[in-house]
Amino acid sequence: MSEWIRIYDAANSLEAHTLKGAFEVSGIAVQLRGEALAGALGELPVNAAEVTLLVRSRDLTKARAILTRYRQGSGRSWCCRHCGEHNAGSFEFCWQCGHEAAAD
Repeated sequence: MSEWIRIYDAANSLEAHTLKGAFEVSGIAVQLRGEALAGALGELPVNAAEVTLLVRSRDLTKARAILTRYRQGSGRSWCCRHCGEHNAGSFEFCWQCGHEAAAD
């Protein structure tokens, strides 16, 4: 049985889902925790809006590599030639459809 491990605390739901898509395109299952708290922000501390991403222990090394590229913001953002989705330069694959970034 694989244990779920916290790998990242996203600043908000948008960032969490962007990373979730990058992980899932690479075959990594992800759980999100804390999304439901956003509705109670007037009564909770600001950092309560963070959404925690969890991955299985067996995927930790691969997920950390993706996260490192994300944090480095490697390269310019790009538009997927397959679906037209805008992607951060740190993604090698489109977070929407999974197609690889075109080589320049």
